[in-house]
Amino acid sequence: MSLHRIKAFSLNLAIFLVVLLLLLSTGLTGQNRLFTLGQMIVQPGESVSGFLEVPAGVDPATQIPVTVINGQKPGRVLAAVAGVHPYEYPPILALYRIKEMIKPAELSGTLILVHIANLPAFQRRTIYYNPFDWKNLNRVFPGDLHGTQSQRIAAVLTREVVDRAEVLIDLHCGDGNEALIPYTYWMLSGDGQLDSVTREMAVVFGLKHIIIDNTRAQDLQNSKYLGNTAIVRKRPAITTESGYLGRVEEEAIAANVAGVLNVMKYFKMIPGQPQRQTDPVWIEKYEVIYSNHDGLFYPRAGMGDYVRAGEVVGIITDYHGNILEEQRAPFTGILLYIIGTPPCNKGEPLFEVGRVKD
Repeated sequence: MSLHRIKAFSLNLAIFLVVLLLLLSTGLTGQNRLFTLGQMIVQPGESVSGFLEVPAGVDPATQIPVTVINGQKPGRVLAAVAGVHPYEYPPILALYRIKEMIKPAELSGTLILVHIANLPAFQRRTIYYNPFDWKNLNRVFPGDLHGTQSQRIAAVLTREVVDRAEVLIDLHCGDGNEALIPYTYWMLSGDGQLDSVTREMAVVFGLKHIIIDNTRAQDLQNSKYLGNTAIVRKRPAITTESGYLGRVEEEAIAANVAGVLNVMKYFKMIPGQPQRQTDPVWIEKYEVIYSNHDGLFYPRAGMGDYVRAGEVVGIITDYHGNILEEQRAPFTGILLYIIGTPPCNKGEPLFEVGRVKD
């Protein structure tokens, strides 16, 4: 073979290899890519469960149980996160059910399932707070790897899940003390294209009530909430609420399962058309009423009730039964949730009122 032909062959081979690498990197070969999460390495067509490690700091180390299902075909990377508030059981159980339902051979893209984001609080059966630092995990995002345990959990979730995902669903329900109707937060970002996608996610998730939420901070360093942390990073995200009072009920579990599957269908990750919520009730304004006292709370209305501005929604007494305060509705609207157990503490929520958009 002449020198000229050898050079031409070498050039053509080099071009072929570059094109092949480009095809592989973009998924255009029809084959999904290897996916890594923490120490987990997941080949296309595999489902792997493991832990994200949260290192020790001023308090103990902990772990986050996760499953990665890496589809055979390329597609979106979607993260579904449960257990940020670990007394909220229906979303947690829903993700274990979804783990068994999704087959890698039928999946386009990658599904990250964070089964229990706040494992220490789950183990202690606490509402709202982490037992080691008494912080609410869903108020400390994006977190701090040098902070307390809640802050370190948030930092690991931000780095390994939020920053790796292209789409995120933050799954909640009424905590152990909250009687709550099902609803979804549609968080507005100010980016029209992003807001259009998240609106569709909220509709296809399927819960009837959708809160139009323009109250979330746009600060990357103080995003506070998991869902909002994705939004400020320009990743489509919704926060959902289905279930109440820490109960394990099939209706709430099934609603979470159906919602996640519908969003996956919307993004063409699994076969089928999503079942849209055809007649959503849009909530254009909401307000959470907090307790001014320690004591006992006696509700005078229930979740889903309509209340008028100034109507007494509940009464707070001291520990001897003396009335301390009547809590009233700030405006006419629907009770999205109300505390369903007697203890109330100063600074903690009592109820949330939403005004229905005409």
